[in-house]
This record gives sequence, C-alpha cells and structure tokens, in this order.
Amino acid sequence: QVQLVESGGGLVQAGGSLRLSCAASGRTFNAYATGWFRQAPGKEREIVAAISWSGGNTYYTDSVRGRFTISRDNAKNTVYLQMNSLKPEDTAVYYCAATWTYGSSYYTLADQYDYWGQGTQVTVSS
Repeated sequence: QVQLVESGGGLVQAGGSLRLSCAASGRTFNAYATGWFRQAPGKEREIVAAISWSGGNTYYTDSVRGRFTISRDNAKNTVYLQMNSLKPEDTAVYYCAATWTYGSSYYTLADQYDYWGQGTQVTVSS
C-alpha cells in the first residue's frame, strides 16, 4: 500500500506560480510511476502531467506544456508539480496518483493508477 498526500495548493493571481508536492509513504516510492490529474467543477478528471519511476520520462498535456514541470525526488519519496504562468482555466482540484511499474513508462489514464491522494485546491484569479 502507498499513501499519497498532496500539498501546496492555494489561491494565486493569473501569471503567478505554485509548486505542488505529493508525499508518499508506506512503501518504497522509486518503483512507482506517478501522475498529476486535475478536476474542475462540472468537468471530468484529466491528466496534467506524468513521470516514470526514474524521472527520465515525462508527459504533459498540451494546455500546460511549457508552463508546468513535473519532477521527483525518490530519496524524499516526493513528486512535485511546478506550475508557472498560471491561468484561470488551471483552477481545479489537483490529485496525485501512483502505480507500481516494472519499466520506465509513464501513464496518462486515470484507471491505470492504483493509489490516489485526497487532492489539493488550486484557484487562479483573473
């Protein structure tokens, strides 16, 4: 079992930055691919970014590529999402997810993940 706890959300003005953290506990985190998802009111949960267990492979959805950066520190059992140039449309609850993996893949579908955090609210004002 892996427990995930997100932090770092909050209220920020458009153009500002936030860094989300996802702290894992329970098992060694360096065998888990990890993703960040978000869900805005009335919308489906969507992938934002994903990273392989080693950090060598990453994925970004088109709307955040160039503005967001996903990274991980396996020694600290933590995955990060640095969010720059935030826009009002980035407002959502952001979730961290993890799944055990053999190889160097990342995953972009919610049902590929086994463990989820409780979410952290990000609100971007215009």
